[in-house]
Amino acid sequence: MIWFAVWTVLVLATIAGAVLLGLRLWRSGKALLKQLEATGEVMDRLQTRVEELEAARVPEPVFTPSLLATEEQRERWRTIRQANRDTRAARRAVRRGLTYKRWDAVLSTSPRR
Repeated sequence: MIWFAVWTVLVLATIAGAVLLGLRLWRSGKALLKQLEATGEVMDRLQTRVEELEAARVPEPVFTPSLLATEEQRERWRTIRQANRDTRAARRAVRRGLTYKRWDAVLSTSPRR
């Protein structure tokens, strides 16, 4: 008779656990659907805003090199290019100096054999 009581308790506990698990799953499913609905609304607003921004966008000017550029324009372009090269070279020199300092610090603190 005791085994009947044990098995009855086990079966009832399993059923109760399944019911609790089912309720949690049901609530989670409802929350997921609610969140998906809110996400859909946000995506609709985002799509509308993207379409507005695309409609308001001004087309970018297309750069085409001019074969008929004056010497003055070409000299200005050369000056700009040289300034860009000088700026890059200065940045490269600064980076190189910092790298050498870091390596010197690493090598000076490492144990020598």
